[in-house]
Amino acid sequence: MRILKLIFALLIISSQLIWGQTKTELEEQRKKALEEIAYVDNLLSNTVKEKSASVNALKILGNKVSLREQIISGMSSEIGLLNQRIELNRLAIEMMENDLILLKNDYSRAILNSYKAEKINPEIIYILSAKDFNQGYKRIKYLQQITKFRRNEAEIIAELKNEISETNARLESDLARVSDLKQKEEQQKSLLKGEQTNEQKILKSLRNKEKQLQRELEEKKRVAGRIEKEIARIIEEERKKATKGELTPEQKLISDNFSDNKGRLPWPVERGVITSHFGTHPHPILKYVTEENIGIEITSQPNTVARSIFKGEVSAISTIQGANMTVIIKHGKYLSVYNNLVRVRVKKGDNVEIKQIVGDIYQDPEENNNCTLKFMIFEERNALDPEAWITKM
Repeated sequence: MRILKLIFALLIISSQLIWGQTKTELEEQRKKALEEIAYVDNLLSNTVKEKSASVNALKILGNKVSLREQIISGMSSEIGLLNQRIELNRLAIEMMENDLILLKNDYSRAILNSYKAEKINPEIIYILSAKDFNQGYKRIKYLQQITKFRRNEAEIIAELKNEISETNARLESDLARVSDLKQKEEQQKSLLKGEQTNEQKILKSLRNKEKQLQRELEEKKRVAGRIEKEIARIIEEERKKATKGELTPEQKLISDNFSDNKGRLPWPVERGVITSHFGTHPHPILKYVTEENIGIEITSQPNTVARSIFKGEVSAISTIQGANMTVIIKHGKYLSVYNNLVRVRVKKGDNVEIKQIVGDIYQDPEENNNCTLKFMIFEERNALDPEAWITKM
C-alpha cells in the first residue's frame, strides 16, 4: 500500500512540474500568436473591402485565421491538461482524507491506551519497578520513543491537513482557470467565425476577377524567369573571375559560416508575414492552376526596409521589369536575393554586415501601402527554401 501511495505521490509531483513547463509554453505561444494577429490586423486595415480585395489580402487573412486556430488549439490543450490535474488532485485529496481518518483513529487509540496505562502504572513507578539499571534504562528509552511517536503522529496529521488544504486551493484555482479559458475559447471561436466569413467574402469577390488574376500570375512567372537569368549571369561572371572556378579562402569561410547557420539566420525584414511560400502550390483562387515560387514573399507594414541576412558582398544591383529593383548578395557559394526595392542603400562591390539595410521596399498603394519583399536564397544556381534558413518568428 505504501509503495502505491509513493508512486501516486511521485505522479502528482511530476504532473505539477510538467504542467508548470507546459503552461508556460502554451501561454508564451498564445502571447506570440496574439501579437502576430495584432500585426496582421494592421496589414489588413482597409484591404479587406470587396472593392480592394486582393490575393495578398486573402493570404494575410488566411494567416490570421491560422493564428486564431492555433490559439484555440492551445486553449483546448491547456483545458485538457487542467482537467487531468483536477482529477489527480481530487484523487489525491480523497487518498489523503482517508489517511487522515486512519491516522486520527490510530492517534486517538494511542492516547487513550497511554492514559489508561498511566492510571494503572504511572511512568515513574514503571521505571523504578525495573529489576536492574539496564532494564530501567531500556524502559526510559521506550517511554521516550512513545513520546516521540506521538509527537511525530501529531506533526504528520498537521502536515496532512495542510497538504489537503493546499491541494483544495489548487483544485479551486484550476476549476476557475478552466472556466476562464472556456469563456475565452468561445470568444476566440466567435472571432474565428467572423474572420472565416470575411475570407469567404474576399474569395467570392476575387472569383469575379479570374482573368486579371491569370495575367498577374503570368507576369509573376516572367519576373521569376528574369531573376533566374540574372542569377545565372552573376554566377557565370563569378566563375570567370575565380581561379579554377574555386572560392577564395575568405569566400569559403563565409560560405561555411552561412551553411552552419541554417535555420538561425535573421529575417530580411524586422517583422512581417509570409504570404507566399517556396515551391509549387495550388493557386488560392484559380482552379486547377498552380504557382511556382523560387523564393518567398514577406508582407510588412509601410516604410519597411530590407536587410542583409548574413555578411557578404553585393554582387549585383539590377532593375528588373515588373519587379522594381533587385539586390543580390554573395555569401561564398550562396546568394541572397532582395527583390521589389525602390531605393537601394548599397552599391555593387560593397561588403555588407548581417542586418545591414539593403534598401527600401516598394509600398503598394493598392495594398494599403503595405510592403512585400520577394526574397530568395540560392546555392549557386539551385533555389533553396528560405524558410528552412531563417529563424522561426
